Amino acid sequence: MAEKKEKKAAEEQAEETKTAPAEEKKEEKNEWQDKYIRLYADFDNYKKRTAREALSSYQNGLISAVETLLPVIDNFDRAAAAIAEDDDSTLAQGVKMIAKQLADCLDKLGVKPIDAKGEKFDPNMHNAVMHIEDDSFGENEVAEELLKGYTCGDKVVRHSMVKVAN
Repeated sequence: MAEKKEKKAAEEQAEETKTAPAEEKKEEKNEWQDKYIRLYADFDNYKKRTAREALSSYQNGLISAVETLLPVIDNFDRAAAAIAEDDDSTLAQGVKMIAKQLADCLDKLGVKPIDAKGEKFDPNMHNAVMHIEDDSFGENEVAEELLKGYTCGDKVVRHSMVKVAN
């Protein structure tokens, strides 16, 4: 009977040694799968982050270039506004054409003018430099746009300089 117990104990020990390496292999496999999934997620996040940074870098460069050109655009807009409507001289036509061409170029680049006159004052879009009391305007309504503002995507390139009523 002692022999049977010894045999049985030996068989149980052999089974344990067979299952132990199998469990270790399974744990090692799960560990490697976990490392792979984490590495894949890290790489995917890296790709997304670098794509966002590249787009942001492009947009920041575009904004910087547009900020440099805005005084020139403002001067052409002022010149076009100063020309009488019935003036058909070639100089007047040229100034109007250049002002329109500049506006079209800004539009192609995704730079849009901020609508200000008649809108509700928004400190994120407008810079109030004057305040007037006038009953013909609503509460915190922009009465006059003194300098045109622009946005590029969701970023403000330049705030509109405005006169606010009431």
